[in-house]
Amino acid sequence: MTVRCCFVGLLMAVILLGPARAAPWRPAHVVVVIEENHGYEQIIGNSDAAFINELAADGALFTESRGLNHPSQPNYLALFSGSTQGVTDDRPVLGAPLTGPNLGAALIAKGRTFAGYSEDLPAIGSLSLSVGDAYARKHNPWSNWQSDHPGPNQLPASTNRRFTDFPSAFEDLPTVAFVVPGQMNDEHGNGRIADADLIRASDQWLKRYLGAYASWAIGHDSLLIVTWDEDDHTAANRIPTILVGARVTPGKYDQPITHYNILRMIEEFYDLPLAGASANSEPIAHVVP
Repeated sequence: MTVRCCFVGLLMAVILLGPARAAPWRPAHVVVVIEENHGYEQIIGNSDAAFINELAADGALFTESRGLNHPSQPNYLALFSGSTQGVTDDRPVLGAPLTGPNLGAALIAKGRTFAGYSEDLPAIGSLSLSVGDAYARKHNPWSNWQSDHPGPNQLPASTNRRFTDFPSAFEDLPTVAFVVPGQMNDEHGNGRIADADLIRASDQWLKRYLGAYASWAIGHDSLLIVTWDEDDHTAANRIPTILVGARVTPGKYDQPITHYNILRMIEEFYDLPLAGASANSEPIAHVVP
């Protein structure tokens, strides 16, 4: 009788409450790699981007992903903070250090960790505007919240790191890491390099430095996101966006997304406040639990 009563009680609970919902995914680590200035058709199916196309085949490929603006800098700011911060060009951001919400500060406030890794950054915490053709601060959005003095949503210099600081032991990565290759390795170039060579260089760089992480992520409850800031300056601004990781359902997805949807996905992973326009963006559906 006792067993029967317990069974009836459980059955009533299922009827009243519905089936138990799976716990939200909290990836151990998320690494976001940002490439430059190429459209979907220039990369997907291009043999010069062989490794990137391997990632697209093994993971989730968004076929209707769009950059938000031209030129580069507003897109980086949008992905990191849910806002272009009123920026419409690649010049230094006025009012820095900014005080508005951003992904890095939200993670730290929640007891998580964040770092941005920029290739060719001259020193940890550097606020240099550029280093030759290699590094450009316009591709380093978190630097615009960096401050030596505590303030709303501001970030310590230790979050603004060189790519040489990227851990070889991936379990030592912060919760969320952004990776920005140098301009010779992210398809940006200097105007003197053939486009096919730029794409091959970026593809080889990504395989050399992030290929092992892509494989590791699948077996270690983690995620790799590879996206582009913008296309090659067309009105369509259609870019590749690829997810590879432990709980990613491989396939092609035609949900229209922008940088704001990607930001919202990361915020929802860790139960963070939704910053700026990410709050009005649709959650990414069916790709991750």
